[in-house]
Amino acid sequence: MPAPKSIHCKRAYEPPERNDGYRVLVDRLWPRGVSRESLQLDDWRKDLAPSDELRRWFNHDPRLWAAFYQRYHRELREREKEIGTLLKACNGRPLTLLYAARDPEHNNAVALKMFLQRH
Repeated sequence: MPAPKSIHCKRAYEPPERNDGYRVLVDRLWPRGVSRESLQLDDWRKDLAPSDELRRWFNHDPRLWAAFYQRYHRELREREKEIGTLLKACNGRPLTLLYAARDPEHNNAVALKMFLQRH
């Protein structure tokens, strides 16, 4: 399966752009106030979101970032089949990981992007 041409992270509240490629929501919960039509998703991959326990523990605290992404990467290593399904569906196009968090640097989409780039 071809790797994504590029991987981007984008807030679900930002408008879609032509160069987004394959658009995937990677949060377990749907973003508040956003309609399905406006999000223009190709897929919603709840199975690639952090566990509820990990998400609650992290609580978007930047001081916990390093521990969060290391724990999340551990969870992702157990989801090889789901990762493969995502990459196959992307089929070499640009991949845009959508998230709802306010912090553009410390969120699960950024951690997932790091994981995908290393594997």
